[in-house]
Amino acid sequence: MTEQIYLSDSYAREFEAEVRGHDADQNAVILDRTAFYPGGGGQQPDFGRLLNGQDEYAVSRARRGHLHVIAGELPPLGSRVRGEIDWERRYKIMRTHTAMHVLCGVIWRDYRASVTGGNMDILSGRMDFEFERLAPEVVVDIEEKINLEVQAARSVRTAILPREEAFQIPDLIRTKINLLPENIKEVRTVEIVGLDLQADGGTHVANTREVGVIKISKYKSKGGINKRLYVELEA
Repeated sequence: MTEQIYLSDSYAREFEAEVRGHDADQNAVILDRTAFYPGGGGQQPDFGRLLNGQDEYAVSRARRGHLHVIAGELPPLGSRVRGEIDWERRYKIMRTHTAMHVLCGVIWRDYRASVTGGNMDILSGRMDFEFERLAPEVVVDIEEKINLEVQAARSVRTAILPREEAFQIPDLIRTKINLLPENIKEVRTVEIVGLDLQADGGTHVANTREVGVIKISKYKSKGGINKRLYVELEA
């Protein structure tokens, strides 16, 4: 098992690890511990590098299965490496991910609209909600409310709970379909204190004030009762 440092510490930029496996087909290494997020839940995977003495390996992306895809010859099994996250990129993604939770939290609290889809880029993203009608004045109201929540400097906390305990929390799953497989016995939650609590496996900032100004750049209907909101963050 690989220790997933990012689950408990989103701010870990560097770490020490041992090379435990190779995947020759993908030119990737498996480490005994990692701070590289592998992607998933709409969040992009991390980039960075591994250092082994004088040797440097660019990590072009992390993948599911704790694979670190690198350029060049694979470092030997059992060797020690230092991993370094592309922090500037990661931090922007963390801000974006938390912004999406702020948006989701406000819309659930004030409109009881479920999430029907979404995706994130770096400092931008989109989220689909179950609105029958979404008027321009409502969009303006949503933008004002989400920025008030950012300015409220709400703490962001994570926890890992037994599945049975987690599913006792009302409205933990905000998507229309529960995407958590039955074999998942522990559930990681992300809480924006006083606003939002969801099951989530990604990386987040520690306080909403780090998100910065959120702009709803556009919105459109995706058919039926699905309405899509696009958000952008200041660099």
